[in-house]
Amino acid sequence: MKKVIIIGCPGAGKSTFARRLRDATGLPLYYLDMIWHKADKTNITRQEFDLKLSEIVKTDKWIIDGNYGRTLEMRLIECDTVFLLDLPLSVCLAGAEARIGTKREDMPWKEDRLDDEFRDWIMNFSRNEMPRVYELLRKYKNKNIIVFRSRAEVDHYEIKSGEPAL
Repeated sequence: MKKVIIIGCPGAGKSTFARRLRDATGLPLYYLDMIWHKADKTNITRQEFDLKLSEIVKTDKWIIDGNYGRTLEMRLIECDTVFLLDLPLSVCLAGAEARIGTKREDMPWKEDRLDDEFRDWIMNFSRNEMPRVYELLRKYKNKNIIVFRSRAEVDHYEIKSGEPAL
């Protein structure tokens, strides 16, 4: 496990799991939100984002946390391990709401509320995003793919000597 992607609905706990994995393995961690978003709540261009991401995936080891479906296949081609957090909607909404007002290392600003557009994206993630995610996972089934379906599965996943074990 040297090139890892962590994907799933916002609020599922991707970033928390990514930090745990980083701490256990020593792999460098990159948050897609930190690449895409600027501190003033604007974002870089798609071209800048793609260039930065392509530079990361060409290195020999990394953890990349985030969805950004447009670039998912690029990351799947390069990774050896995928963690998909496919948790229930209620868990994801609660997770997104719980981090409001908290300073986070995976976001360049502190969220002061869960805006309607983001809430809608979370509510529709399973219907709008997951079919494509699963389609790509079937295409790249040669990767080490771990799917979590509950917060307990995520929390109890044990990482030993840089290698995952359930």
